[in-house]
Formats: sequence, C-alpha cells, structure tokens
Amino acid sequence: MTTILSIQSSVAFGHVGNSAAAFALMRMGVETYPVYTVHYSNTTSYGSWRGPNLSSDQVMDVVTGVDERGALAGVDAVLSGFQGSVAMGATIVSAAELVKRRNPKALYCCDPVMGDVGRGMYVAAGIPEFLRDEVLPHADIATPNQYELNYLAGRDTHSLTDLRAAIDLVIAQGPRVVLVTSAMADDMSADSISMVAATSNEAWLVSTPRIHQDFTGSGDVTAAVFLARYLQTSDIGTALQDTASVVFSLLDATARAGSRELTLVADQDQIVHPRHTFAVTRLPD
Repeated sequence: MTTILSIQSSVAFGHVGNSAAAFALMRMGVETYPVYTVHYSNTTSYGSWRGPNLSSDQVMDVVTGVDERGALAGVDAVLSGFQGSVAMGATIVSAAELVKRRNPKALYCCDPVMGDVGRGMYVAAGIPEFLRDEVLPHADIATPNQYELNYLAGRDTHSLTDLRAAIDLVIAQGPRVVLVTSAMADDMSADSISMVAATSNEAWLVSTPRIHQDFTGSGDVTAAVFLARYLQTSDIGTALQDTASVVFSLLDATARAGSRELTLVADQDQIVHPRHTFAVTRLPD
C-alpha cells in the first residue's frame, strides 16, 4: 500500500493543508500519516482565526515518535505545503531526510507555497529565499503555481516555451519532477487553465475550463493527488491526467454548490470517480 507522511497545517472548519490533502489521499486508498504544523479554527483567508502554532521541535517530536514505531521505513514519500517559518522549513527538510535514511527509495514532494498572481508574496520574509535555496535542492518533486515557478526560476513566463524553459531551470536546482499547477500563457486559451508536468526528458500539458472563483485548499489537493498517482504509476502523464480530472471535478462541484470551502466530503466520489476527464498532450522536446 502506498504510504505518505504529510507535514502541513490543519483547520477544524474547512479544508486546507492536511485538512484537504489527508482526506483526499485516504479516499484514494493511500495510507496517510498527517503531521500538523498549526491547528487553526479556520483558514486565515477569513481574516480572523484561533488556534495554536506548533513549534518546529514539536513537529519533529511527532515525526520521531512515528520513527520509534518503525513506521518510516514503510513511507513512500513526504509531502509538505505551507511552511510558516524558516525553522519549520528546516524541520520539514530534516524529516524528509530522516525518511530517506529509513527508506532510500522514498521521495520528497514540496509544494513551495509563497504567493500567487494578483496577490504577490504572502509568506513571511525570508521564506521564498529559503524555499528556493535550501528546500528545493532536497525535493524530488516540486509543485509550484506559475507565480512561484517564475520566482524559483528567476524569470517571467509569457508563453509555453517560456514555461518549459523555467521548468528546466527549476529541475536543474534539484527536483526530478516539476508540476506547474496553474499555468496561463499568451499562446493558450484565456478560457482555460493548464497544468504542465515535466522531467528532464519529457513534458505533458493538460487544460481544463477556467472556473472564475478562488478556492482555498485546491493547491493542497492538487499536490496530494499528483504525488499519490505518480507513486502508484511512475508515469507523469498518467498522474497529470488523473490529477486534472479529479481537481476540476471537485472544483466544479464546489462552484455549483455555491460554497466558499471545498465540498470535499459531500463530493468525495469525485476523488476516485471524477465526473470529468481530460486528455493530456505530450509537448515536443
């Protein structure tokens, strides 16, 4: 059975961080060990929230406890998302390295959460540089959005050719697989949004209709589903196709429900039997 150690935030109300990723992974039949970095009442997008931040030492204590059960040897991958501080980021890297010592075949998938188009950077000072310089070289898979890709690559992207070049620059920094989770370009339809998954040897594109609504937690589900399907298939094209189908079907159901939060539980069948399916296209070398 595929097993993932997911180190992310948690909320009681709504679905973001591990409160999105862990459920999606479990619904896919993936054994999931969720490790929380914070436990809030709700997402910070509401403007106010309550709950504790866990310290980096507390997070590592949890990982150490799992290790003491001998369970890390069975972990296939570590997944991380929002990293609230440099100290927490360093702890996550240490946890990923520990897992790799216990299982040399294990992967580390980093969703380098730091900003987005229209919002700019929304993480604490020092986090973007730390993600680029210290975390990315340790990652086997990186799942940036286009804004984050541009920062990590140190260049703007306006075309599909630009995207490919930027992905190559990120791969050169460490990851063997890069998934760009929300790509738009001058040579793509304005009515669609795309994802691109690539290695140094191949690249695949998938496009879905654009839904004009902001969703919290959608990136967390995207990274989780892609990682799970890549672990299960070892094929980035298949993983990309399945991810696009699941994520669009879930977002479409959420939008139809008029919900601000992902309707993850009510529409959980979309995770395993998505209503919509999308074909992927292999990009020329």
